[in-house]
Amino acid sequence: MKVSEAVAQRASIRNFLDTPVSQVTMKELLTKASRSPSGGNLQPWRVFVLNGDGMSGFRSHLQQTQVKETPAYTIYPAGLTSPYRDSRFKVGEDMYALLGIPREDKPARFAHLARNYDFFDAPCGFFCYIDKQMGPPQWSDLGMFLQTFMLLAQEAGLDTCAQEAWAMRSNAVAQFLNPDPQLLLFCGMAIGYKNPDAPVNTLVSDREPLDNWATFID
Repeated sequence: MKVSEAVAQRASIRNFLDTPVSQVTMKELLTKASRSPSGGNLQPWRVFVLNGDGMSGFRSHLQQTQVKETPAYTIYPAGLTSPYRDSRFKVGEDMYALLGIPREDKPARFAHLARNYDFFDAPCGFFCYIDKQMGPPQWSDLGMFLQTFMLLAQEAGLDTCAQEAWAMRSNAVAQFLNPDPQLLLFCGMAIGYKNPDAPVNTLVSDREPLDNWATFID
């Protein structure tokens, strides 16, 4: 698969089959992804993989825990302005249209959002942490690592969904993983094989035209 094909085919999958994901494959993909660019070679990513019994144990943990949550960070800026707010609003409306959930059905919308915390039924997933001493440049490195992993997963026939929503349940996750207190949870990643019959998996998010965001100086 060409890189351009992996980029075009990658999508945020929100309904997975229960087909297992090989742990050997996961180790290979993460090892390859570690070749991502990293300023000063800091390699700031710290990854906890849940697979097989590990995923089952984590799901049981989430059902039982009642820990008080404090978001690890603010996912979206307060007072988000156009065009960013418009893009976020539209992709949400497009997704709920595919799910057949009208705007006024708030319980159904919240129920779908809650599926984030089951990795959308994916059999495998991981949590990506970063050391709290790191700054914006290292967060950029983290994004490049995650993108590299997702493209490599696509090449290997796997589908993914990067989930910043897990930042809202960082305390429950920490109870299970017991990470170093110096680590901050950035996101989760759902990994598996997409359900081809799920309408939500047909979602293709819009992208702004090149002229809206790129300036060429001749």
